[in-house]
Amino acid sequence: MMTVHERKIAITAGERLLAGTVIMPGALMPGALFVHGWGGSRQQYLARAREIAALGSVCMAFDLGGHAETVRERETVSRESNLADVVAAYDMLAAHPQVDSARIAVIGSSYGGYLAAILTTLRPVRWLALRAPALYRDAGWGHPKMQLHREQNLEEYRRSVRSRDSNRALHACSEFKGDVLIVASEHDDRIPRAVITSYREACTAATSLTYRCMAGADHGLTTDDCQQAYTALLMQWLAEMWPDARRGSDAAAVKAAISDASAQATAADREPEAPPAVLT
Repeated sequence: MMTVHERKIAITAGERLLAGTVIMPGALMPGALFVHGWGGSRQQYLARAREIAALGSVCMAFDLGGHAETVRERETVSRESNLADVVAAYDMLAAHPQVDSARIAVIGSSYGGYLAAILTTLRPVRWLALRAPALYRDAGWGHPKMQLHREQNLEEYRRSVRSRDSNRALHACSEFKGDVLIVASEHDDRIPRAVITSYREACTAATSLTYRCMAGADHGLTTDDCQQAYTALLMQWLAEMWPDARRGSDAAAVKAAISDASAQATAADREPEAPPAVLT
């Protein structure tokens, strides 16, 4: 007999509020929220989200406010407003009738990784994946993000390992008790190794911490091979985190995807031999 899941809902009918129950086949699934980097868009993550959805999850990719607008409008966007965007997207995903709100993964890259880390202090996140997460000084939280490189001397700030108590994102990581994946690029010319070390050392309360350095990769993963390797690495990690989700999906497809992920992730799992580049 097929299992079913029931969810109570409220229906607005004019001035009346009606009680209802939605009955759906199967169990609730984990959710995955993708947060893109500065100047990016959801389009960069749709193919990856589709593959991860096949593991048995509900995925959401969205555009941060201001990033798809004109350059002039983008110059007014602050970290404060973009964090509000991430919270709104999370709330919509968590409210999806097929999502288990206690099992949500947030996956952020660069600026999106920075915002994802801070989100964990505002909403319940079970899994946190950070690829080349950026780091900013706490000052000027409401200032336009485009001003930060001029105001904060970020090149100097990112050259040194920062303590978890000196930065909002790192402090968030120090209090996060879920599972964490941190991915670096061997030839990253924007995020120095000290930033990655700061995030790794901050995750002291995590249930588990997985670290990978993608061999030959740059910051933006500009080659197809790097994009595919990162997707495979992410799928492998999530498949380990979501055993129940895998049972609800196409078993043969998932088995093939995990096998491929294991092979591709091997190339990503080594430390870079060259010193990290400094942010430009």
